[in-house]
Amino acid sequence: MSVIKHIVMWDLRGESAEEKATAAGAVKHAFEGLNGKIPGLLKLEIGIDFSRIDYACDVVLYSEFDSREALQAYATHPEHLRVRDELVGVRVSRHQVDYV
Repeated sequence: MSVIKHIVMWDLRGESAEEKATAAGAVKHAFEGLNGKIPGLLKLEIGIDFSRIDYACDVVLYSEFDSREALQAYATHPEHLRVRDELVGVRVSRHQVDYV
């Protein structure tokens, strides 16, 4: 079985470090709530950048799925859509990589 890795990085909205930290906490809490709720999702973790390097993203999601089909199903799963909708307006940009 080949594990599918799905990585997403976001730059978040916020005029101050405190606003960005609040947004990052919301993203972390929302996505971590998906653990155990989506078939085929083997692992999901959220990391909040502490480097504050100007080219670093604010938050990264690392997840593993048991198949490409499971990753595709995750994209339209009601719990994932709920989290996505909950976080509308929080992100400025999004970057994604999926690989085996």
